[in-house]
This record gives sequence, structure tokens and C-alpha cells, in this order.
Amino acid sequence: MSRFVRWSAAVAATLLLAGCSGGSSGGDEGKGRSGPPSTAPSGASAADLPASLASQKLGWGRCKATGGSSAPSGEWQCATLKTPLDWSRPEGDTIGLALVRAKATGGDRIGSLLFNFGGPGGSGVSTMPAFGPTMSALRERYDLVSWDPRGVGASEGVRCRSDKDIQAAETVDATPDTPAEEKAYLQDAADFGKGCARAAGKLMAHVSTTDTARDMDLIRQVLGDTRTHYFGFSYGTELGGVYAHLFPRHVGRLVLDAVVDPSADAVGHAENQARGFQRALDDYLRSRSQDPKQGTQKIADLLKRIDARPLPASSGRKLTQTQAVTGIVLPLYSESRWPELTSALAAAEAGDGTELLALADDYNERDSSGHYGTTTHAQRVISCLDNKERPTLRETRKLLPEFEKISPVFGDFLGWDTAGWCHDWPVSGQYETPEVSAPGAAPILLVGNTGDPATPYEGTRRMADELGPGVGIELTWKGEGHVAYGRGSDCVDSTVNAYLLNGTVPKDGKVCS
Repeated sequence: MSRFVRWSAAVAATLLLAGCSGGSSGGDEGKGRSGPPSTAPSGASAADLPASLASQKLGWGRCKATGGSSAPSGEWQCATLKTPLDWSRPEGDTIGLALVRAKATGGDRIGSLLFNFGGPGGSGVSTMPAFGPTMSALRERYDLVSWDPRGVGASEGVRCRSDKDIQAAETVDATPDTPAEEKAYLQDAADFGKGCARAAGKLMAHVSTTDTARDMDLIRQVLGDTRTHYFGFSYGTELGGVYAHLFPRHVGRLVLDAVVDPSADAVGHAENQARGFQRALDDYLRSRSQDPKQGTQKIADLLKRIDARPLPASSGRKLTQTQAVTGIVLPLYSESRWPELTSALAAAEAGDGTELLALADDYNERDSSGHYGTTTHAQRVISCLDNKERPTLRETRKLLPEFEKISPVFGDFLGWDTAGWCHDWPVSGQYETPEVSAPGAAPILLVGNTGDPATPYEGTRRMADELGPGVGIELTWKGEGHVAYGRGSDCVDSTVNAYLLNGTVPKDGKVCS
């Protein structure tokens, strides 16, 4: 079934549409407000690791093709790191984490810069090499390093359903209108969870964001860095916040771009996304010289017609209402894709679902042969272990009017998703909201985009509040689409680069127009 709640996997696509403009790459470490000192941090890791893990040597070698992508060029190396399956029993079973890196090109190396591109569920091993040109300024002084978090891709990746079953589930209505549709919707959700449990086995209870944050600190140790330097996008900002809470004295230079609101529970996060996507849709409609209220209602009416009668597509498949919404969501991640949305909506109004279906397939990682990617599988396994909320059908029904008020286009889907996402999940969730307070941590740069649909701008201030006084430093970009770095703003890119490369912390509240 198509999902977009809590997912920002289009981060890679949006960043690659615009090259990084570079910015400052020279200067002295102590210029302006400085970053963390070079002395080794105090404090121990969350668990006493066996020497075989803490001092393991990584066998870096040529990368192989992964996830349907060709192998990256020879400048990229890959390795496997061993980490505890269960961090409460570090001496027990281990799992392998797939890593990728490109070594620094300059002589004044700072250390390693870790990347997480969002999701949860996005593959760093597949994504990182594509960012080489965008991150070239940063590579002058850092080894660029990313990894597939546990349960993702080449790191014990979880696949909960076959392609055939995924396609069959596309007919399930994600905004049920009748008791029969409600039953089918919740049964499909329960079946998905059972499939994940069969596929993941013991790993199912050990793929949380907290587990991955502990993995990050092991990566730091094995790479030989005294502090963690990190660039997290979208969900990667939540991961960065959790890491800072667990290891505040190990925080080096952390950039969190497209910041997840850490104060929002599952329902609050869904409401945030309803506002964010509606805000982006309003901006899109204004760009077309349309009244946002009237344009929104026209799209909502179109979706109701598709719900009653799915539209034919050139492939012989049918465009369902759920797929239509997914097809509308994808172009809102990047302003450069708005023309695709215009064309797809016009075709759908004329009775042809081909273009919206193609956009939905792009979002759902479906190729022309009918094979689906597994990002959403890992996303759900991770987020349902993180989040302990399980709204009942009755509770969800009470929420729906408020969701529909927030957004006539997206509200119904996101409202129902609060009931279906983790329905009857095989393992219990860990918390209502993540703990990200990090007293004593070095300054962390938070980058917020006022037009971000998936992680609305307000989350930036809330992350700063939760991190604590003097830790979160806000940088605002008045832009459109998901994330800010590498999207064409010299102001954003040069500010981030100066922080990462020189330790220059900008004035809190700086705004890039």
C-alpha cells in the first residue's frame, strides 16, 4: 500500500536536482564562534564493547552493485562493520552494517563526515556516491561516509512482502468509507506486520533509532574519530538528535537539515505533515495563479471521483485514489517538479491516470517490470519500533474531522494512517516522542526551510528548544521543497560549509532569503 506519512525518501531526488554551489572552504578553525575543541571527549559508550568490536579493522574494498544500482566508481570504497544485534547484550550475536566512503581529497583532513539521507529506511550505501559532486567542497577536508542502518538495504535489509502481494495491496482503500473497507484496511496492515516479523526474525526488536544512534558511535570509534561529525537530512535529523542526547560529549559538527519535530507524537507528526503538504500545495497553486482554496477543492473533488471509479492508465493498470494522492505528494518535494504535477493533474481531469500513476510508482520504487523497492518496508519496521502509539479505530474516527479541516486533500489519508501504520504490530514501540535533550553538547546547526512539506519549518524551533540552551543554532531558508542544502542557495550552502569546514557557527536565527 502506498505510504507517505513519516517518509522523506525523496530527499535524494530533491538534492540531486540542484548542484551545491560550494561556498566557503578555507579559513581558520577558530574564526567566529568556534565549534568543538580538538581534545578527546570524556564519557563512555552506552555499553562496554568486546575488544573484537571496539577495535575491529574494516576491510575497505571495491563496492559492488546494490539495490538495482550499478557499482560506484573506484573512488568509493565499501566495508562491513560488525555491531551488536542487541545493545543491552553487546557480547552476544552481531549483525553486519554496510558502509561506503570516499577519502578526503585535501591535505588538511578533519576526520570522517557521516551522512544519513532520511526515511527511515533510506540506503546510504546506494545514495552517498550520487552525492559526490554536491559534497565536493566538504570532501576536501572530510572522508565522506554513509551506511545502511540496521534493517536497511545491505545491512540485514527487511522485505515484508513480495512484489505480487504489494501490487495486490494497492487495491486496498487507505481512506475506508464503509465497514467492509475499514476491515480490509486494518487486515492489510496486520498482514504487513506479520510479514515483517517473518522476514526480520530477531532483528525486528532491534532496529530502533536508538539502536542506530549507538551504531553511529561505534562507527565513530572504529573510524578513529574522537568526535562525530554528521550531516543528517529529514529523518536523519531525528537520528542526529537522539545521538546527541546519548553522546553529548562526542558531538562534533552536526548539521540537521529538514528538521523533524521531536516534540510531536505519531498523531502530532501526521498533523504536521498534513499542514506541510497543504502549505506546499497552496504555494504550488499560487504559482499557477490559482486561488489555493478553490484549487484545493478541485483536487479534492477529483480524488473523490477516482475513489468511486479508478482511472485507466496506458499500462492497463488502474489509478486508485491512494495512488493518486501519492502521485500528488511526490512533486511537492521539489519545486522543480511542479510542472510534472500540472501535467499529471490535467491528464487526470481528462480521465487519464497514466501520469499520476507514474509519479506514484516513482515514489513507491516500482520499476517497469513490476519490482518494488523496500524502503517503505524498513521505514515501517523502524518507525513502529520507535513509536509506542497505536490509535484505535474509534480514536482515529474522532481525529478525522480535524485532519480534513487541516487539508481536504491530504488530511483523510494521514488521519487514517495513524490507525493503520502500526496496527496490530508484532512488537511494542519504545516511546511517544524521542528524547533529544543534549546539555553540554557542542553547537548543532539546524537548517529549516519555510516551504518544506514533509518536515514543516516549525520543527526547527522545536528541535532547538528540545536540544537545550546554546545547543541548537537555527538557520532559516525561505524556500520551497524538502531540505535546503544543495538547492541553489549560496547563503545556505556557504553557511553550512563554513560551519563544517572551519568550525564557524553562524548567528542563531540567521535567515537566507
